[in-house]
Amino acid sequence: MVNDKNLIQLEHVEYSYKMQDSQPHAALHDVNLTIQRGEFVAVVGHNGSGKSTLAKHLNVILTPDHGRVMVWGMDTADEAHLYDIRRSAGMVFQNPDNQIVATVVEEDVAFAPENLGIAPAEIRLRVDSALRTVGMLKYRQHATYQLSGGQKQRVAIAGILAMQPDCIILDEPTAMLDPIGRREILTTVHKLNKEMGITVILITHHMDEAAAAGRILVMAAGRILQDGTPREIFADTELLEQAGLVVPQPVELLRRLRQAGVKVDTNVLTAEECARVLYALIQKKHEV
Repeated sequence: MVNDKNLIQLEHVEYSYKMQDSQPHAALHDVNLTIQRGEFVAVVGHNGSGKSTLAKHLNVILTPDHGRVMVWGMDTADEAHLYDIRRSAGMVFQNPDNQIVATVVEEDVAFAPENLGIAPAEIRLRVDSALRTVGMLKYRQHATYQLSGGQKQRVAIAGILAMQPDCIILDEPTAMLDPIGRREILTTVHKLNKEMGITVILITHHMDEAAAAGRILVMAAGRILQDGTPREIFADTELLEQAGLVVPQPVELLRRLRQAGVKVDTNVLTAEECARVLYALIQKKHEV
């Protein structure tokens, strides 16, 4: 019986890229993972850690050599479930230009529902709703090539939303964006998770993005090294160094103060929490 909370399950997944003139390159090794409905999961790791390969298995871009991937109990290796799985688990890529297919915003968002054979009246409702959700409704008749990088990425997300997915997988969606565009995307993604209950799987190399997730998977050499809350993960600096990662700047600042002999609470994640700790420390010194 399928657990109605378990949206995605990976069981002993192995995958290798086939190389023309050399041995296959192993990208995933015995990966086991369960993601439940409504979670916000960040996947972090150095380049080549396997995080993007993992993401592509969740949307049937790739299928495992061994083991299996299940989405709502549907095996991704079964071609009969291909469209149902992709409708349930939509994917947003790093470069929005690779995902936008139409020259007008609303036409691009309507593309996937049209290909699913949805009635025109329903498509109109879905397009407007999706664009409103990502804050792009007033741009619905704009040319896509005139949009900023952040706006294009929000249109790409709207295109996935129009399919009414249970889960959105984002493969480094902010990597090509400036700070403003990056903030736009992160705000949108958290809104989808908190207000609409959509499961979010965020592949990222930005530790501050991961710190805002509910759960973090740390990957290295095709394996999941650790799975835990942000506070658990960032408290284990040895693990992060092993994975070739750095902790968020607020965490690193307070850690260095502690190493220098300052009695300071290092159990923080955000700049705001760090500021409160430093303010309390300054106030305490003034009182002495």
